[in-house]
Amino acid sequence: MHEDVKILRQLAYKYFQIANSEKNTYNMRLHTAVNDLKQIRPVVLIDELPWNEMNIDNELTLQCSIPYLREVEDFLRKSIYKMKHMPADMVVMPFIPVRKVLSSTGIGISVEEKTLPTDINNNVKSHEYTDILKTEEDLQKLHNPIISYDKEETLRRYNLVGEIIGDIIPVMLSGIDMFSVTPWDQIATYKGVTNLLIDLVDRPEFMHKVVQRLSEINISLLEQYESLGLFSNQPSSLHCTPILTSDLPSKSYDGGNLTRKDIWGRGAAQIFASVSKDMHNEFDIQYMKKTIGQCGLVYYGCCEPLDKKIDIVEQIPNLRKISITPWADVNVASEIINKKYVLASKPNPSSVAVPMLNKEALKEELTRILDACRKNNCNCDIVLKDISTCCNRPENIFEWEKIAMDLVNNY
Repeated sequence: MHEDVKILRQLAYKYFQIANSEKNTYNMRLHTAVNDLKQIRPVVLIDELPWNEMNIDNELTLQCSIPYLREVEDFLRKSIYKMKHMPADMVVMPFIPVRKVLSSTGIGISVEEKTLPTDINNNVKSHEYTDILKTEEDLQKLHNPIISYDKEETLRRYNLVGEIIGDIIPVMLSGIDMFSVTPWDQIATYKGVTNLLIDLVDRPEFMHKVVQRLSEINISLLEQYESLGLFSNQPSSLHCTPILTSDLPSKSYDGGNLTRKDIWGRGAAQIFASVSKDMHNEFDIQYMKKTIGQCGLVYYGCCEPLDKKIDIVEQIPNLRKISITPWADVNVASEIINKKYVLASKPNPSSVAVPMLNKEALKEELTRILDACRKNNCNCDIVLKDISTCCNRPENIFEWEKIAMDLVNNY
């Protein structure tokens, strides 16, 4: 325990210096300005990293012995590492979060699959899913989960961390900072991609029943999180993109428990990259309106190209941010998005998954994004994410960061 305390205090002091730096304060302004649609300049972030390939000089090697303290150590080490090697416009919050401990009874079914890793140390795997949602009887197995908050264990962790580093940096309880609803990503794991797409065509009524039931489950979760006081407004990112905004909590917030109107909602239907606009609208957007549409602000999209579907996405209430992937035409998207929403651009992560970075091709890709946003007055964040490998060359990502920052600083 004594060694754990020593390790965490050293890391907490380094984190404190970062959190209270002028750069961190300025980056918070940048993030807020983009999400308020009052951009100072585009924001650049890097997330979803292949950590198993990035341990330089044991900077990421965990040394604590107590399991929960290893989680805190991991959070601190990765934050310090990113700020040292590839800071971009990264923000760290000026406290150490202790997540509220939650449990769920589940929804009545669980994924059945076979996995095939390409690297046993990497959490990116190939999946072969068994179809467990074939019949009406299978659908009847679904039920609303019951969420429980383990206050005793949460406070034990909070007090443990607070006693160790609370005199260096504040320790704060942290709950659910965004409400994410991605039913079709879920359904893909319950049915398999091929079965899902075939049933959309051959059994549309059944698939409506499936997504309707999952939407009801998500609304139940929303209501339970709210009634248990589990929402928080303290995170530094919204699924890898800037989250800070002057518009949340809502103007009606009275200082008590946060409600759904005080947080971000996030939706996506990645598998719908393969379906028409009409089908996307019918089977996803109409359900998004009922779920994440209840939240104060909404970020929609992930890896699915939305450049030709923005008009249907705009139906979602409180829409503020739209994901534009490498498979979308940023020129088309930026012209439609204009000043109305944030254009959340996702450069192609394959650019760093190579033995040697092609700097000229990377500059061309990023310049194309920035030129489109400049031409159409878009508020923009650029996020390198979904990085499954860097070919064991972390410097690929470090060089990507330098190139991206040079370009936005001359925007």
